[in-house]
Amino acid sequence: MINSSIYNGQVIHKRFKPKVHYFKYNVFSLLIDIDELEIIANKIKIFSYNKFNIISFFDKDHGPRDGTSVKEWVIKNLKDIGIENHKIQIKLLCYPRIFGYVFNPLSIFYCYNENAELKAILYEVKNTFNEQHTYVFPVEKNSKIITQNCNKKFYVSPFIEMETAYNFRLAEPKETLSIFIKQTDPEGILLSACQIGRKEDISTKQLLINFLRHPMMTVKIIMAIHFEALRLWGKGVKLVKKNIKIKNDISIEK
Repeated sequence: MINSSIYNGQVIHKRFKPKVHYFKYNVFSLLIDIDELEIIANKIKIFSYNKFNIISFFDKDHGPRDGTSVKEWVIKNLKDIGIENHKIQIKLLCYPRIFGYVFNPLSIFYCYNENAELKAILYEVKNTFNEQHTYVFPVEKNSKIITQNCNKKFYVSPFIEMETAYNFRLAEPKETLSIFIKQTDPEGILLSACQIGRKEDISTKQLLINFLRHPMMTVKIIMAIHFEALRLWGKGVKLVKKNIKIKNDISIEK
């Protein structure tokens, strides 16, 4: 039985200040059991692992981004929060490459122990400067809704100051996908973002259907980021200077 799946849904953003700004896009994501990548590639003709195809997954798009094992990178980071278990199951929610291209603003690693209990979540955030920061959170107890908070440590949008905080509120991806993020500054809520979706089996047929629905999705994502930035600039939202340059960074959160 394959544990990996597809989630078809929407990404929605709403900014509340200094100007109201709203957008919504239809997308599909893969929830990939890292141990199943070779199995999926052998089963599905239009999907490849570390090889070019209509739809593909490359190790170098995540974690250390040098082509080495993403799983070993996750296990190493889990040790830093006291989780030492090589039987850990890792599921990664992300956009796949389409015709060799992808940009993932946010990828989420769900980490389970041998009893299928969620023990940690890693939020892997990228910006358009080829930089990446991963927020590593332990999950203290299994509950239907998981809430996690941290200060912003990574420059993402040129229209948002660094002195803000994130509130993540999500459920384990099962029949539906539900991820809500609230960003606040010292004066209150700045923006909210969510990704919602419905589960579909991962198969040649379903991947092909999703590709035909969204043939240019990954290109559309990066174009939409710049288009929405242009709209914000047109509304008079001031630019925030980028002062620090990084490649890959990690923070351990509580």
